[in-house]
Amino acid sequence: MNNDRKVVVVTGASRGLGEAFIKAYRNRGWRAVGNARTIPVSSDPDYVTVVGDAGDPKVARRIIQTALDRFGRVDTLINNAGIWRPGRIEDISETLFREVMRTNLDSVFFATQAAVPVMKKQGGGHIVQISTSLVEHPLQTVPAVLASLSKGAGVAATRGLAMELASSNIRVNTISLGIVVTPLHDGADLESLRSFSPLNRNGQIEDVVKAINYLEDADYVTGEIHYVDGGRTAGH
Repeated sequence: MNNDRKVVVVTGASRGLGEAFIKAYRNRGWRAVGNARTIPVSSDPDYVTVVGDAGDPKVARRIIQTALDRFGRVDTLINNAGIWRPGRIEDISETLFREVMRTNLDSVFFATQAAVPVMKKQGGGHIVQISTSLVEHPLQTVPAVLASLSKGAGVAATRGLAMELASSNIRVNTISLGIVVTPLHDGADLESLRSFSPLNRNGQIEDVVKAINYLEDADYVTGEIHYVDGGRTAGH
């Protein structure tokens, strides 16, 4: 097995941002492992897909093990799996709470936990979380306590892990998003959402891909919360 070429692992890879991340890294010549609850089998010998819920520890470990078995390494892990369920705290059922935390937080913890020993053994790596700028700057009109809890924990973990893993040459960063036009916003009034951005436009998937490409090449950057939100955070 030739394991010289780098390997990216992406959760939530079946569509939207995750699918675009896979394409971006394949364009770099990297090999890839993509995961989602439902995802087609890949015919590309340098891209393998793993079906399952990354919030399940067994699935998370299987994703990383698949990368090792197929390609022999894991260079970058992108914790992209996530769901958006706005709602007032008094209206959130325990079932919904568990579902969101499992998808948005458990997947980050267990995939990262499985990937870190691999990265340490090979001498380094890169971990990226995908978050939302609502964590730092909530809106009265958008009740998003589940996003704050689940994605906010990932932001805090980014800084903590960046310090914990720096001596192992493992970088940890977050991309924090504003409104980005993905299947997550299917059915939304996209025109009205432009007002959330001082640049007066919604973000596009390619805007986020540019950010991931930057962070991949920025090998002196770790613990960074990189905002791709059209200036919303700067306006606060």
